[in-house]
Amino acid sequence: MKDIRRMNFWGWGWADDAEAEDPAADKAMADILAKTYQSGEIKPLSRPKVEEFSLPQARIQPPRQLAEICTQDAQDRIIHSLGKSFPDLAHAAQREIPHVTDMVAYPRHEQDVKDLLDWSGHQNVALIPFGGGSSVCGGVEPAVGDKYEGVLSLDMRRLNKVLEIDEVSRAARIEGGIFGPELEAGLKTHGYTLRHFPQSFEFSTLGGWIATRSGGHYASLYTHIDDLVESMTTVTPAGVMESRRLPGSGAGPSPDRMMMGSEGILGVITQAWMRIQDRPVYKSSIPVLFENYYQAAEAVRALGQAWLFPTNCRLVDAQEAAGAVGGNHAMLILGFESADHPVEAWMDRALELVADFGGLFDRSVLANKESNKEGAAGQWRNAFMQAPYARSRAIACGLIVDTFESAVTWNRFEEFHQGICEGMNKVVREVTGHESKVTCRFTHIYPDGPAPYFTYSGLGTTSGMIDQWREIKAASLELVESLGGTCTHHHAVGRDHRPGYEKQIPSLFQEALQAAKSALDPCGILNPGVLIDPLARKVGQQGSMSRV
Repeated sequence: MKDIRRMNFWGWGWADDAEAEDPAADKAMADILAKTYQSGEIKPLSRPKVEEFSLPQARIQPPRQLAEICTQDAQDRIIHSLGKSFPDLAHAAQREIPHVTDMVAYPRHEQDVKDLLDWSGHQNVALIPFGGGSSVCGGVEPAVGDKYEGVLSLDMRRLNKVLEIDEVSRAARIEGGIFGPELEAGLKTHGYTLRHFPQSFEFSTLGGWIATRSGGHYASLYTHIDDLVESMTTVTPAGVMESRRLPGSGAGPSPDRMMMGSEGILGVITQAWMRIQDRPVYKSSIPVLFENYYQAAEAVRALGQAWLFPTNCRLVDAQEAAGAVGGNHAMLILGFESADHPVEAWMDRALELVADFGGLFDRSVLANKESNKEGAAGQWRNAFMQAPYARSRAIACGLIVDTFESAVTWNRFEEFHQGICEGMNKVVREVTGHESKVTCRFTHIYPDGPAPYFTYSGLGTTSGMIDQWREIKAASLELVESLGGTCTHHHAVGRDHRPGYEKQIPSLFQEALQAAKSALDPCGILNPGVLIDPLARKVGQQGSMSRV
């Protein structure tokens, strides 16, 4: 497809922006890791090329009436067979893709989506909705089992328009395949913003955010995409489901809530009315340092329970903050913003609270916006945004580096944090034979608990790192479950977190979800392997495409 900009299949970002082969830089990374982990010489894997992959022959062919929007190009098939999880990137580095998409379709409008769903049901083809492909939990991997004739990846990026704006109600009707930057550009011309900025913002879509219950950069209050959805339209194999636009409703279980977090197993989100807001005018941000991490956590609890609702309340532990502040201080990046009123009063009260818990800060930062860009908070933020781009180079050296996040109530947090850090350090050492590094930061906060986000790394081997990762991943899910946290806070479930999800949800709810899938997807073609297994499949028996 000539009008489609391709993703980088072996790393973060766009293919045409990807770094060129740089053996000197790769060797420098390898030497640093060898010294850090006191290992022998590390020989990094070179950057993979499309022609180095041996792909199986496609098992399906496009229907004649839809052939112009379908492709079986090798690069497209590779891109749509991988997300951005550790094993995805490691498989790319090893030139081995265990499950390969047979065909990719780029629907132009909702009717194309209906036709492709109908065709897939009649042909017993698994269909995986694909937004930006930035899943870090196996959400788009075509691991669907052996009961399907093939796999079709449904790339939604052509449904990418801001269709309508209701300025009175302050809402916008937006197509589901729009990427973050396009969405914000479309709203900016009218003076609005959705104000939802996950780290994957540039490479993820509105439909993907809704389907995975995305969390944005707001630390509190309106942080989840759930809170921003007014209504939506979902195309299912059984028909089109459109919810009513309402500011709120007590009319039974919500159809929107059913689709939020459904991860493509119930239908394809083609458009949604979203609650938008005026663009922020007033902003204030400051880094606060703490000598004691748990005192810092108590300060964050006080902020959350004071109902101040900071825009940013990101607590970074001393290990992760060291590059920005040096020493042994944890760092809290605290910020407020508003489109309506100055925020100094909120900031003043927040600083009073954190000072009560030993927080150290320099008020002069508040008067100098540039100091936040260049100071400790700015340095950490820049490193945070660049981290996904450096990951592939580290993986090519055999470094197992990954993240997982959770949420837990405040009364359990200290035990939870200690248990995770101790447990992960132990398992990484046992699996890799090298010392590990485990860091933690808060991404979001609530009055009743934080969302701690853990990063771990350990030196594996380029040949065995995927099996080593799987062992570590399984242990991390067990740890989180045993300590009372959620298996995922905002990275979705996919295939990687499904074991934890199955332990978290009641079995009766699982049965109810399976029954809902049977009604909406009677052939069981939508994203098999994610969340649940379909019940008895009615192969080739699709529903009508009437509105339901």
